[in-house]
Amino acid sequence: MGQDPEELRADIERRRDDLGDTLDAIGDRVSPGRIMERRKNRMADSMRSLRDRVMGPVSSGTHRMDDAAGSVRQHLSADAVKEQTAGSPLGAGLVAFGIGFLVAAVIPPSEPEVEAAQRAQQHLEPAKDALLEAGRNVAQDVKEEAAERAEHVKAHASEAASDVGEQAKQQAAATKDRATSTPT
Repeated sequence: MGQDPEELRADIERRRDDLGDTLDAIGDRVSPGRIMERRKNRMADSMRSLRDRVMGPVSSGTHRMDDAAGSVRQHLSADAVKEQTAGSPLGAGLVAFGIGFLVAAVIPPSEPEVEAAQRAQQHLEPAKDALLEAGRNVAQDVKEEAAERAEHVKAHASEAASDVGEQAKQQAAATKDRATSTPT
């Protein structure tokens, strides 16, 4: 048949907790401060990775660094890029994106960018709060509806049990009447 009321309550609580976690994760994802922090961390990781691939382990001598810088200049020269991406617009786009990404990682955010991020955060905070409140309201509505349905199921189960009991009594009486009226 269905679940008993205790299972329904446990399921509702689990879903409510999951919904709360999801809403918190959404709030964290849309926070401009967290977006900027993730972007900054990705760029720093990319730069470290690129530096390690290009220069290898850091050495104390400047000669090795000069060699690595020359190698990078050689590989990133306009002629080398043209040669490597000839006939491949997707490759050219990826190279351009990579160069833009490296430039963006090296240059710190400007004052207008920081101000824009702060303004965006101020405007998004109320939206985040509204989204969290809407999620809580939905969770409350779901809980109330589930409780109503559980009561409905409970009432039908009680009715069904009562009907089965009545039918069993009637069948028992009918069987007893047949047994007493049948000659032995």
